[in-house]
Amino acid sequence: MAFLTLGCKVNAYETESIKEMFKNNGYEIKQFNEVADIYIVNTCTVTNIADRKSRQMLHRAKKLNPEAVVVAVGCYVQAPQSKLEDDDLVDILVGTRGKSSVLSLVEEYIRSNKTRDFKHNVIKSGEENKDWAYDSGEVNAGGGKNRANIKIQDGCDQFCTYCIIPFVRGRIRSRDMEGIVEETDRLVKAGFREMVLTGIHIGSYGRDIDGESRMLELLTELNKVEGDFRIRLGSVEPRLITEEFLEGLVKLKKVCPHFHLSLQSGSTTVLKRMNRHYGAEEYLNSVKLLKKYYDRPGITTDIIVGFPGETDEEFEETVAFVKEVGFLKVHVFPYSKRDGTYAAKMNEQIAPEIKKERENILIKVCEEVSEKYLESFNGDMEQVLLEEEIKGREDYVMAHSARYIEVAVPKMILSGRENADKEFLNVKGMMLSDTSDGALKGMMIAREI
Repeated sequence: MAFLTLGCKVNAYETESIKEMFKNNGYEIKQFNEVADIYIVNTCTVTNIADRKSRQMLHRAKKLNPEAVVVAVGCYVQAPQSKLEDDDLVDILVGTRGKSSVLSLVEEYIRSNKTRDFKHNVIKSGEENKDWAYDSGEVNAGGGKNRANIKIQDGCDQFCTYCIIPFVRGRIRSRDMEGIVEETDRLVKAGFREMVLTGIHIGSYGRDIDGESRMLELLTELNKVEGDFRIRLGSVEPRLITEEFLEGLVKLKKVCPHFHLSLQSGSTTVLKRMNRHYGAEEYLNSVKLLKKYYDRPGITTDIIVGFPGETDEEFEETVAFVKEVGFLKVHVFPYSKRDGTYAAKMNEQIAPEIKKERENILIKVCEEVSEKYLESFNGDMEQVLLEEEIKGREDYVMAHSARYIEVAVPKMILSGRENADKEFLNVKGMMLSDTSDGALKGMMIAREI
């Protein structure tokens, strides 16, 4: 059988959980581009492109083996626009809940000689999802060489006007803290050196239990787990970053000084139309707090350009804001209209050519800002974890620092170091790479260990 994951780290975690269930029951795992008897595609619906990619991959699976059982799992299945129940090339549908039952559904479907209907039982309305329980599932293999994703919660109550995810993922549900700590301990003992806490809205962890975020409490418990490893936070919102939170967080030495602080726009008026629950000034105050408690924290974010009604002036506010913050990295993407969201009904939808122009402008600005941030580390020593060869430059190995700086490590300086791929390395004399080398663009180059 074969698996394919589309979308976010939460999907990656859930795919690993499902994969482990099948492996533990004797199934052989193949690559997705190989002929298999069963294909499971964990789908995404965050953008129109994600929808199209999900359909394409499901159809590709059936083309690889017309007799295979093709299973569609996840967010696109849950989305009203998917209409996968009418797609003859897909055999089984499992939405964003019940993923722990995929194994039993597949085996029951096969036992019935492929006659059982498992395509018409997915709840698609946003109303019925508010009482969903946290869907159990855990991993032991992590899915990577050194880094493992750990899912700590599911769902979102924010209802940003552009986002379909609360409707397909449901309201917030937190995983029990004991299970998170136990899984972390297992993964550390298995040799993983970085734990990435993932979820749909991890800053809400614990709010469904007692109305308050329990993120600091969770991080404190994880910091107590024995072993040489680090903890990386997934995406958080500026409202989590308070003086009280950082006073406790800075004491937890295993937590990385990297914060993916969700922005979406640097214009307060656009943020209000997005229903983001904060303004540009509040976001900037959070950034200032981070810089107060950490030396050059790595701050990354996402920004949407071309949101309905975005004026030239509002776009320029975002450009200026990016320069003021000094991000390490920004993912820039154009607004994608999602049926079923409030923003899809807004007037003043921005023309595609204007969105593309703004995207290109902002990407260039973000690259310049990132380069300036990285230059502050020229000659410094950073602790990194090796990951994989760099495509196009196989004489280098990709690594990340605790701040999430990409570091290209020459293989020649790794010569003679056994287990280099499983330990923290202190790389010295880092220098920003020559931007003319496309494969190494935006990376620091390690000079020695």
